[in-house]
Amino acid sequence: MGDTGGRSSVPRQEPTDMPRLALYALVVCVLSVAAAVVSFVQGSWLGIVWILLAGLSSNMTWYYARRGRGRQGKSVTG
Repeated sequence: MGDTGGRSSVPRQEPTDMPRLALYALVVCVLSVAAAVVSFVQGSWLGIVWILLAGLSSNMTWYYARRGRGRQGKSVTG
């Protein structure tokens, strides 16, 4: 009579990976922190610029990760 193949009519929500822009911003953040540490160890005040860049890229990572998580629940058909 009915299909007993174990399929459900409710789609299963798969965990998605971090959005690509968030991943790139995270890489920039980590690299700029490393550059700031190296700069300060060498005695250069240029590390302040690297710290500012790390803060900006950290905020971008947070924004894109949250934006990607918010789009998970939306259907393709509208």
